[in-house]
Amino acid sequence: MQYDSQIYITECPRDAMQGITDFIPSEIKIKYLNLLLKVGFDKIDFGSFVSPKAIPQMKDTAYVLDHLDLDNKRSKLLAIIANERGATDAVSFESIDFLGFPFSVSETFQQRNTNTGLDESILRIEKIQNLCFNSNKELQIYLSMGFGNPYGDPWHPDLVLKWVNKLVEMGIKYIALSDTVGVSDIGNICDLFSTLTKEKPDIVFIAHLHSQKNSAYDKIKAAYDNGCIHFDSALNGMGGCPLAKDELIGNIPTETLFDFIEKNKMANKYNLDFFDKAKSYSNRVF
Repeated sequence: MQYDSQIYITECPRDAMQGITDFIPSEIKIKYLNLLLKVGFDKIDFGSFVSPKAIPQMKDTAYVLDHLDLDNKRSKLLAIIANERGATDAVSFESIDFLGFPFSVSETFQQRNTNTGLDESILRIEKIQNLCFNSNKELQIYLSMGFGNPYGDPWHPDLVLKWVNKLVEMGIKYIALSDTVGVSDIGNICDLFSTLTKEKPDIVFIAHLHSQKNSAYDKIKAAYDNGCIHFDSALNGMGGCPLAKDELIGNIPTETLFDFIEKNKMANKYNLDFFDKAKSYSNRVF
């Protein structure tokens, strides 16, 4: 089958780096991010403004951002925040285009990830959305545990739809369905994206899938075939959420997205020379 639509890729070095125990020197991060910027990804999830006690690897985000080569950049920059304080810090940077807030359908994980429950987190989103609106930024919500959770909390497609409806009512236009611990399968990927992309055609739904590498291609295909054209990925499939289960399951490899593009004869708009350079340099990062 040949596809006509293109794919939009958010490269996620922040997600890839945040769980690494040894601190990656800022200069290495800067060089790596500058190579990724030259690839021309649609967005780059480059860093976060959260407590350094929670995510020590990202304590240098502001310094790194100040030293990126952003002349003629094609990529939008996204920073993760977890509360109003982090959002206030993030919106002060003109070069940041998107703020990303993790909101979970799992009460347990929301407490674990942001130290607040779902009701309080909705109030946070409202305040952060106002900050973004007044600062000409976009707020992207990561609907984490969107495909199920390991904590025994309720999960059902109708529950996901309930929270999507709530977020859309609040003016959120970008929602990343996030498989935080790799529990998605072809069935629930097809069900969720087919329903949501049809019911909310004006909302940008993003597939943020954590996966074993041998099942990543099939998951990409399932999401794409059911209306999703926006994907989060990380070079070499690195990453995973250190605040979820103890074992980390990596992101969809960017290489697998490129394979999907090539096999389905879609236009690859990204600079593959710089991608190869970033891939080679990643050995120094990870």
